Amino acid sequence: MRGLSAAPTHAIFASMKTIPMTLFAAASLAPLPLFAAGLWLGGPWVLAVFLYMTAFAALMDQALPFVAGDAEEGSEFPAADALLVALAIGHLAAFPTVVWAIAGESGLGFWEKAGLFLGAGLWFGQVSNPMAHELIHRGNRWLFRLGALVYVSMLFGHHTSAHRHVHHRYAASADDPNTARSGEGFYPFFLRAWTGSFMQGMKMENARGHAIHPYVWYMGGGAAALALGHALGGAGGVLVWLALALHAQVQLMLSDYVQHYGLQRARRADGKLEPVGPRHSWNAPHWFSSAMMLNAPRHSDHHAHPARPYPSLRLPAAADAPMLPWPLPMACTLALIPPLWKRAMRPHLRPWRQAAVTPN
Repeated sequence: MRGLSAAPTHAIFASMKTIPMTLFAAASLAPLPLFAAGLWLGGPWVLAVFLYMTAFAALMDQALPFVAGDAEEGSEFPAADALLVALAIGHLAAFPTVVWAIAGESGLGFWEKAGLFLGAGLWFGQVSNPMAHELIHRGNRWLFRLGALVYVSMLFGHHTSAHRHVHHRYAASADDPNTARSGEGFYPFFLRAWTGSFMQGMKMENARGHAIHPYVWYMGGGAAALALGHALGGAGGVLVWLALALHAQVQLMLSDYVQHYGLQRARRADGKLEPVGPRHSWNAPHWFSSAMMLNAPRHSDHHAHPARPYPSLRLPAAADAPMLPWPLPMACTLALIPPLWKRAMRPHLRPWRQAAVTPN
């Protein structure tokens, strides 16, 4: 089947055009009017976001095996931050609206609410997460705070600190709680990574010193979010907010799990880790999911250039960095079944582990 074979060569990558901003906007924003249609019309429309995030995205990646090329070095995308802000506003409006629709007096039936919950969690996890991730890497403090607020709404505020100060420093090593070890299943990884990133992020912030500790904002903001859930739907609103946040967090952690699974940086003789390089992250060249997820599948270049805007992220040559044989959302779905995931990844991981050598 086309699109499930080995990753394309760099020559093919170089021959393709870059993803235009209009495609980033269309692919990532499309679920918002679908949410509105589901709430207004009910019935089959509540499944629209779920089908968009799963079947439609997979079909587009597989039916049209287009691989976007790299933007020229130094290219500017003035609309990139505007899209992030639009997505953030959409998220902050959609999250409590979905909580109300499920826990409040929306008139939706049980199966309609279930369909809305599944689709919303996928969008929050696969679009809101990379959007917030981009924002917390921005130098502008208001954009940074907006990204942190998105994470706080998903009760995952500590990721703002842990991702920047822990993951980017220790990725692809045993020192990073968000790097999955070879043979480690997703479910024990989730528990280890969640608690580890929370604690190590707090430790890093303690060492930095603050007039008001960031974790006060994370925890206080999370409490305020749950209070809003209660106002929208009573105790049920709190439970739905918690469940929806957990659904979104699972999507985020699946992405972390897949994108560094089994890859290791060597430790030098002086005890320091070798610099992070292209071979320490899994990438995916598939065009539609890349547009929908704001180029999050181009993970190696993000680690090399954390401040580089998402439209400018570059795809390494297949010989230089590991490539997933499936789109990132499909790989994340496979990771939910650990025996299948481990068996499927073994032949793709083996050459990268064998190639890892201790630097001089």
